[in-house]
Amino acid sequence: MGHIIEIKDLHKTYKGNVNPSVDGLSLCVEEGDVFGLLGPNGAGKTTTIGILCGLRTPDRGDASICGYSVKEAMKKIKPLIGVVPQDFALYPMLTAVENLRIFGGIYNIPRKQLMPKIDSLLDTFGLSSSRNRAIEKYSGGMKRRVNLIAGLLHNPRILFLDEPTVGIDVQSRHVILENLKRINKEGTTMVYTSHLLEEAEHFCSSIALVDDGRIVCEGTPKALVAEAGTKSLEELFLLKTGKKLRD
Repeated sequence: MGHIIEIKDLHKTYKGNVNPSVDGLSLCVEEGDVFGLLGPNGAGKTTTIGILCGLRTPDRGDASICGYSVKEAMKKIKPLIGVVPQDFALYPMLTAVENLRIFGGIYNIPRKQLMPKIDSLLDTFGLSSSRNRAIEKYSGGMKRRVNLIAGLLHNPRILFLDEPTVGIDVQSRHVILENLKRINKEGTTMVYTSHLLEEAEHFCSSIALVDDGRIVCEGTPKALVAEAGTKSLEELFLLKTGKKLRD
């Protein structure tokens, strides 16, 4: 397998800020990886993912997805990626099915394929019985599952996951993680961010720890923890980024 994502000397400073959000970041993601992009608040994770998804423009450097430059070929990239944001990207007054039909339309999924796909994913994530209930009446875990389904409808080659299990019950978290592991084994590459470091340690096949827009260390969680002589990824995180609060 080769590199499905390549980031080269990426820089981004927001207007009015002195310090860059991304400061010369370079990394590669192998096809089939569950790649954890981890770091404290303000480390540059969200900006990096925003650039990869075409939501932000870098000041310098470039990144490519499946060989296409994010600066020159986002129209070719967008059908290849799915994005699951931390904030719910759902219409609260509409039902789960109505929301997913809208996303299916955005992805240009033919109607004959869309409804069977929606039915299958709702069943997989335990939402079939509540398919016609308004999203505003869903629990947090149910909303999180529909949010994930919306990013999976078009079978993306790469799935960007921004804290996919934050603030939910244990059962929803279990269902989400087990199905993400299965989807990854079927060939979908994943880029994952989270502050749940115990989860990240077991879920990710490789990670990059970033701080102040730069990579602090990268590799497999097991190898990095062993090299640092720490007992866990959380201990490694504190060792590399310090204990100063990041508000």
